[in-house]
Amino acid sequence: MNVTAYQTDRQTQRKSERAESSFLDTIVGRRGALRSILEQVEAVAGTNTTVLITGETGTGKEVIARAIHELSSRHSRNLVKVNCAAMPDGLLESELFGHERGAFTGAINTRVGRFALADRGTLFLDEIGDMPLELQPKLLRVLQEREFEAVGSTRTTQVDVRVVAATNQDLTQMVQDGDFRGDLYYRLNAFPIYLPPLRERKADIPELVEYFVQQLATSMDKKIDTIPEETMRSIVRHCWPGNIRELQNYIARGVILSNDGVFEPAPLESCATLEREIANSTLVDKIRQEILIACLRSNWKLGGPRGAAARLGLNRTTLFYKMKRLGIARPADHSQD
Repeated sequence: MNVTAYQTDRQTQRKSERAESSFLDTIVGRRGALRSILEQVEAVAGTNTTVLITGETGTGKEVIARAIHELSSRHSRNLVKVNCAAMPDGLLESELFGHERGAFTGAINTRVGRFALADRGTLFLDEIGDMPLELQPKLLRVLQEREFEAVGSTRTTQVDVRVVAATNQDLTQMVQDGDFRGDLYYRLNAFPIYLPPLRERKADIPELVEYFVQQLATSMDKKIDTIPEETMRSIVRHCWPGNIRELQNYIARGVILSNDGVFEPAPLESCATLEREIANSTLVDKIRQEILIACLRSNWKLGGPRGAAARLGLNRTTLFYKMKRLGIARPADHSQD
């Protein structure tokens, strides 16, 4: 290699390294568990490995998905996002794979699907646990064979797409309950990344608060110079069941209410108050009994249209949380039902 070519390669490499560094620098809260997560992101970003991001709602799964894309060799191509829970089951297949004109009632034009739009880029499948069972084999085929047919078409389309999926649900439990295909789960779970809830990241909260206060104050054309220590302590102590999203919304309301350069948000409801149903022994017994009855009637099948969660009018995540808090465990002889 001649000197000029070597210098050009080094310049390109330095630009790439600066781009990676600058993107990671935009992620707020880099202490504790997040530092390890970002190391995982950097390690997997340069590969084509499928990534499954798990964690409670509001923990920043989409931010991590974008980081994986931006740090990959695909960053100059599209990052296409699909929320599998945000559209009717009958339309999700068309959304992902496209359709031909006349393929179904209302298909007046040919439509390009998200997989085709993400070719040579990244497809982010959010809320993957809500993908209908009947559609999962087609997704599995794309992941394995890199090909699909649009709805109403006999023509096979080849694609080169890196898939990043995310969910707040327990997919292993869903596989056991028959609500999610095991082969698809293991294909998606090639490189798992778990995002801990904000209550387990107390060290990151002050940095997040300062960032959101300044960002939102600037957007509202306000100047806030001071965050009282007691205010910060109460924010750090809070349990934040809605995680970073809830914190951001709380900060936004606080910025609106603040005057004279001091951040003065509304008082936080205590975590004990938020969980008062657990503190009330009579109510606890009633809730435990209702959950046990629903589990028995569903033969300990927790998910699905006839599962215990549906009988109780809860989503799966909420039911799992309540069962854990109340010490309700599925009997061993139902562990694989």
